[in-house]
Amino acid sequence: MLEYARWKYILIVVVLVAALMFALPNVFGSAPALQLAHRDHTPVTAAEAASVAQYLRQHGVRFEKSYVDGSGHLMVQFADVSDQLQGRDVANAKYQKNYISALSLVPRAPAFFRDLGLKPMPLGLDLRGGLDLLYQVDVKSAVAQMLQTYSQDSARALAAAKIPVRNISFSSTGGSSLQNAIRIAFAPGADLVAAQKALAAPLQGLTITTQSGSSGPELLAAMSAAQVRQREDYAIEQSVSILRNRVNQLGVSEPIVQRQGLDRIDVQLPGIQNAADVKNLLGQVATLEFRLNDPTANPIEAAQSGNVPLGDKLYTKTNTGLPILLKREVIATGDQLTNATVGQSQEGPAVDVTLNSKAGDNMLRVTRQNIGKQMGVVLIEKHQRAATVDGKKVTREVTSERVINDATIQGVFSDRFQITGLSIGEARDLAVLLRSGSLPTPIFLVEEQVVGPSLGRDNIRMGITALVIGMIGVLAFMAIYYKVFGLVADLVLIANVVLLTALLSMMGASLSLPGIAGIILTVGIAVDANVLIYERIREEIRKGVTPQAAIRAGFEKAFSAIADSNITTLIAGLVLWVFGTGAIRGFAVVLTLGIATSMFTSLMGSRALVTLMYGGRRKLTRLPI
Repeated sequence: MLEYARWKYILIVVVLVAALMFALPNVFGSAPALQLAHRDHTPVTAAEAASVAQYLRQHGVRFEKSYVDGSGHLMVQFADVSDQLQGRDVANAKYQKNYISALSLVPRAPAFFRDLGLKPMPLGLDLRGGLDLLYQVDVKSAVAQMLQTYSQDSARALAAAKIPVRNISFSSTGGSSLQNAIRIAFAPGADLVAAQKALAAPLQGLTITTQSGSSGPELLAAMSAAQVRQREDYAIEQSVSILRNRVNQLGVSEPIVQRQGLDRIDVQLPGIQNAADVKNLLGQVATLEFRLNDPTANPIEAAQSGNVPLGDKLYTKTNTGLPILLKREVIATGDQLTNATVGQSQEGPAVDVTLNSKAGDNMLRVTRQNIGKQMGVVLIEKHQRAATVDGKKVTREVTSERVINDATIQGVFSDRFQITGLSIGEARDLAVLLRSGSLPTPIFLVEEQVVGPSLGRDNIRMGITALVIGMIGVLAFMAIYYKVFGLVADLVLIANVVLLTALLSMMGASLSLPGIAGIILTVGIAVDANVLIYERIREEIRKGVTPQAAIRAGFEKAFSAIADSNITTLIAGLVLWVFGTGAIRGFAVVLTLGIATSMFTSLMGSRALVTLMYGGRRKLTRLPI
């Protein structure tokens, strides 16, 4: 008699039932939807959701249902895209000031699946549609930032050496090393030898030349063409990394963020259509500066007269709109942050900030010397603004600087403190921006494409058709060639597809066209293990052993061959998974998971069924194989 451990039967049943539950939401498909979110990022209440739904009905908008999802967004589900677009236009007419609207897709599965947290697998941009954004990186600004750093370091070094300087300026146009340089104008009679010695460290690597100016000697330090290219490449690579971090913070599944050409970045966001909040957050060039207040000057008089005291800078407080004077010396910047999370303080929502060691030491020194004085937190944002000049549309870079927090230094602190005075939405956005990193240079959206799901529906239909035809062919061959044992392999093969679908849904792995190809390939690979087992059983029967002994030997002796062939494929799949991106990684994910599920179903599921069918028969003389 054949025996199989009872716990293995229980394990197989539990796994298959769970897999069926996780895979079922994929059967219902997805529906077009409208997402409404508060601009201040507070959750939408049930009363507000009911009010929006009533307003849409009153204006003749047909929708299937509306609900508030786990993120606090109002989701309105429609039957087709035309109703979705009508709903967006009607909603924007009234709610645009308070809500951000976005076209999206939601599962059609019943509500209890959503209550249990069961979702269908997300689809890639080629299947689901979504947002394709092309950004231009301002590489010229990146070079200018480097030259500004050289200028500031040079000023400090010359001041420390007590060498008088009339002016330090720089020019940056990119491309030519002669146009990317800093110019230092010295006072008449300045010691150029001592100056060059003091500037040896700050200007290391630059080409330094001296010349006679109209008012005294001058020093020119130029970046080489190789240094300019290196700085531009760094800016682009860093921008790619930061954009990828921001997308990950947003929770977009399987995004693609990659460099395109010399100075552009392509961002593909599956499932997102016209998401204004996403585009705004991705492109923000936001950083922080911590500066001391100037208690000796009157900011209102400075704002009215326009005369700002030397060494100060005039800002506006966000919460009150009043002017404030901060010292130009920067204590720490957002680039020196190592972490930023949303927290709570006695004043309400806050951002818990952690600085690196250098900035922490500087903050410790400043707070120790200025207890009882005030320190301001300046939020610096850069964006593009369209304007019409001489009848032509042009875009200009606009820098916005505002004080988001102004507090008294109550005690000494260094690398850990809180930023308060924010709403919960502002705190969340600021934490995401700071945690993901500040963009090293501005990026500008030059192209936006909303990829519609119509092509995706065609791809899905053709992919499913290919999968069905392939499976029918494999199922028919196995049933004809191996008879009853072939039917067992067919059931196992169907269970394998269900299990693979469930795993993809659980992991939230995005399914794309290469992923569908991986599923079809997995169907072919999965049946190989059964073929090896069944051929081994046939071989044992030809040797004259009993049917039950042949079954036992077939599963046991075929295991090594099955393991060897699948492990080698698994290694290749894992390498593609780890090092691949985009379509390659999508294929590798499905292939790797498919190998794991086929091993489970072929070795455990198939043996459990065969043992259940033939293990208890005492007078078994032949096998239908």
